[in-house]
Amino acid sequence: MIKTVGKKSVLYSIFVPVAILASMAYSHCQVPCGIYGDQMRFDMIAEHITTIEKSMKLVTELSSRDKPNMNQIVRWVQNKDKHADEISHIITYYFMAQRVKLPPEGDVEAYHEYVRKLASLHEMLVYAMKTKQTTDLANVEKLRSSLRKFQDAYLGKTSRSKHKH
Repeated sequence: MIKTVGKKSVLYSIFVPVAILASMAYSHCQVPCGIYGDQMRFDMIAEHITTIEKSMKLVTELSSRDKPNMNQIVRWVQNKDKHADEISHIITYYFMAQRVKLPPEGDVEAYHEYVRKLASLHEMLVYAMKTKQTTDLANVEKLRSSLRKFQDAYLGKTSRSKHKH
């Protein structure tokens, strides 16, 4: 009985701090603290797109060999999918949940801007998903184009550096 209680205590004393620290390290609290930057998120998405593109090219190249290395192919597919998931995470948890604000009720112009931003974000989500489904590089280009479209809608074509939190 004492050994069982001791083991449970040890497990809890290890599990609880690990769980707390892991959630703190990964999460963004969704409190408007102002320390997270929009431009950094755009740069991160662009970097993920480049990584997806590289992964697709390597999957295609490795698959075309006489004796394909299936382990490497699987690793590159997993890498591609992981980066597509990261894009989806940034879009949903950063931009959609926190940064794209609901328009004031009755403000038709603000509503149209809101819909334009949401449509661009949805387009990015769709093409991120499509990059997981295939190795068609056209989806990468559509994802890049969608990112530019959203960036223009979100920051404005002329005032990208003047956007305020």
